[in-house]
Amino acid sequence: MLQTIEVEIDATGHIHPLEPVQTIPAGRALLTLLKPSVDEALQLAEAALAEDWLKPEEEEAWAHLQPAR
Repeated sequence: MLQTIEVEIDATGHIHPLEPVQTIPAGRALLTLLKPSVDEALQLAEAALAEDWLKPEEEEAWAHLQPAR
């Protein structure tokens, strides 16, 4: 019987189940690596920064760092 257990893998490679599990039986397993979840606040900040970046006043503020056109 197949069983799926959600785990976290720490920096040293040790596996930690996210929910209590009686025992993880010895044997073979398939490991699917998931992309790390991105904090929602970071996603919102990225959108706000992208919007601000396109404003004319931002272009003026950073103009001194751009090569001459």
